[in-house]
Parts: sequence; structure tokens; C-alpha cells
Amino acid sequence: MSDERVYVVPRLTLPDAAGWYGLRTDGLDDFVGAVERDGRYEPRAAMERDPSFKQIIPYLVLRDGARYFLMQRTTAGGDARLHGHYTIGVGGHLNPGDGGLLAGLRREWDEELIAAFLPEFRLVALLNDDTTAVGAVHVGAVYVADVEGRPVAIRETDKLTGGFALAADVAAVAERLESWSRLAFEFLESREGAGVR
Repeated sequence: MSDERVYVVPRLTLPDAAGWYGLRTDGLDDFVGAVERDGRYEPRAAMERDPSFKQIIPYLVLRDGARYFLMQRTTAGGDARLHGHYTIGVGGHLNPGDGGLLAGLRREWDEELIAAFLPEFRLVALLNDDTTAVGAVHVGAVYVADVEGRPVAIRETDKLTGGFALAADVAAVAERLESWSRLAFEFLESREGAGVR
């Protein structure tokens, strides 16, 4: 992490200065504008300690109709705090050379998944959770894509296991979902998020 540079935006340039909790569907255009206008690459180590900046994370929830792509982290992952936890999100930091939110998400898609296609990525919400030290320095751009029955597999099978699961199966492990995944799942299953497929 010492040399890694990640894409950040000053918190004050984001909608409501990133002062909300959970997911919101308004302000998407303003968010994209702030990312394009005010974003820059900074050393990740410094940004992890500076909540006046938000690290931008494109975060994809992959669907197959009503099912979610549910993954569980193994003990081979680098962060022991996440071992055994579940996630419905694919994504990560934007790095130099990515060329923006969508291009960064396409890179993450190629790095994390095996698929013979590229789905349509739709930006549906913004995600913020300042209740944790990690959340305080990150903001999510939540995308949804539907594979429409086409096969998808996990690339790093030593670090992750999983596949498509019904909402009831995701709900059954809700206590072990990572916080962003729990928030995204609750949103997508709520009345507000019900039209987002």
C-alpha cells in the first residue's frame, strides 16, 4: 500500500459534503461531476488517515434476475478482519491509468471475475458510511448489472467462494455481510430500491 496512489475527491465537493448515511439516489450527476472536476490521485497511505478526502470506490452489485452474486471471503485474504464475511460487491479503488469510474469498474470486473462478456453497468446510488474509520475515508458509487443468465465465475478462488443466491439466502447471512454489502442489499430489497434491477 505504501506506493499505491488512489483517486480521491475533497469531501466538501461531494453532495451534502458526504454527510449522509446509507444509500441515496439523488445527486448522481453532481457526484459524477465532482469526481471528474475535483478528483486527483494521492498516496493511499495518507488518504486512509484523512477524512477531508473521500476515496472513490465503484461498487458493483451483480444480479441474475432476482438473484445476487454472493461471495464469501476465505482465510487466504489479506485482511483477517474480513475472513468468513460475505459480500455482494465487486469493486475497488481507482488507480492511475483507469480513466474514470466506468473504466475502473471494468478493470475490477476483469481482475475479480471470469466472464466472456461485459454487462451494462448502471449507476444507481451513492453509498456512504462514516460510522467506521474505513467508511469515513471512502464513498461508493453503486452500480447494478444483470448477467441475464450468462455464466460468471470468481477469478481468485483462493480468496473468495460463491455464486448466485436468492435474496432469502443473502438475508440468511445478513449478520456476516460486510457493511457496504448489507446497506446495498437492504436498499435493493426495499421499496425505494425495488425498481433497480
